[in-house]
Amino acid sequence: MTETRPQTRIQKKNREAILDAALEVFSIEGFRGATLDQIATAAGLSKPNLLYYFASKEAIYTELLSKLLDTWLDPLRALDPNGDPINELIAYMRRKFEMSREFPRESRLFANEIVQGAPRIFDEITGPLKALVDETAALIQTWIDANRLAPIDPHHLIFSIWATTQHYADFDVQVRGILIPDGDSHLDAAEAFLVTLYTRTLTPVAH
Repeated sequence: MTETRPQTRIQKKNREAILDAALEVFSIEGFRGATLDQIATAAGLSKPNLLYYFASKEAIYTELLSKLLDTWLDPLRALDPNGDPINELIAYMRRKFEMSREFPRESRLFANEIVQGAPRIFDEITGPLKALVDETAALIQTWIDANRLAPIDPHHLIFSIWATTQHYADFDVQVRGILIPDGDSHLDAAEAFLVTLYTRTLTPVAH
């Protein structure tokens, strides 16, 4: 068995620089439009140096997507079955919204991959992602059956949270073009709106 040598500080720094540069390029150009030359230039490295760390553009892209998908799912895994259902789902929505604010490039990268038909992560979507979403939907359904949430389709609730939170990253130019906000003030207003929307939607009617 071949042992993998630990990376040096410089190697780690260069690898991180490549991934960060690639994230910027891919989020703007998409996979097809991005080139290794663009990524190398953005990373401050030569193309041969970049190829020392990654064998191809696809290798960089795949690693970015793999890390992103895992990070994207962490808030869903964090739902507490023993917590208050509405509080848990509002906290999940807030975390997703926070991630859209903090990681807009990552959100656009993922959106670009999905629009292309998810050729590089389709197995992840139909495998681990589907299993986690189905498990979460089952949990939500138990809360509904216990009258702790209003009757609502669990899967479409999850999709709705994804859509309403990631919209502010994926369609940032459109939102800003319409609202002409002062800085990021519109994001605070958007989060407050979503909290109200989901709280009202999820609260069961008293009998």
